Amino acid sequence: MNAEPARILVVDDEESILQFVSYNLRKEGYDVTVAADGDQALELASSTTFDLVVLDIMLPGTDGYEVCRRLRAKSDTPVLFLSARDTELDKVVGLEIGGDDYLAKPFGVRELIARVKALLRRSGPRSAEAPRDDAPVKAAGIVLDEGAHVARFGSTDIDLTPREFELLACLMRHAGRVLSREHLLKEAWGWQYVVETKTVDTHIKRLRDKLTQAGADPSVVETVRGYGYRLGS
Repeated sequence: MNAEPARILVVDDEESILQFVSYNLRKEGYDVTVAADGDQALELASSTTFDLVVLDIMLPGTDGYEVCRRLRAKSDTPVLFLSARDTELDKVVGLEIGGDDYLAKPFGVRELIARVKALLRRSGPRSAEAPRDDAPVKAAGIVLDEGAHVARFGSTDIDLTPREFELLACLMRHAGRVLSREHLLKEAWGWQYVVETKTVDTHIKRLRDKLTQAGADPSVVETVRGYGYRLGS
């Protein structure tokens, strides 16, 4: 029996963009719901479980940043930001409040679909074609169970987003080794990414904060200046 299609919520106040994105996602076989403003998006998200939210930033009323904050307070559903604002600051803000990716307008169909597939692949169930060892990974006092998607420091569970979990898994599988930002992008994001490596820095900061809150030493994820990051073994 075929699996149910992923459910995607598309939020944009521009009718042309809303139609363009929803049409092309439906062509790919996704179950698409649309919203024209932030308040409608939050109402839909409160009553329906989505696998991904494609979210414009500049919305009437409740803007995309605030929508993301409220969504992230309740779930780890991946959020792909869409915006005509393409500065580094805009991207960093979007990632720091919990977004998983940022796509600047105008964008092409192939890039949109590639980003959507990457986010769904990384947040969804493991592919049966690429099984991993079921044994928990242990390093620096952290225990990571990839099969159960659970991370813990001592007796404290660490509440991670799918992207943060993938980053931690990558660092733990190579504990003691310095990993470049490009390596982390490719392994944790699942494809040859086309965003700035600043994306890694933002997610590492959030991951480090959560590890510290769970009781780990702040230096457990070490920054190697000019190269990347290393997890203590």
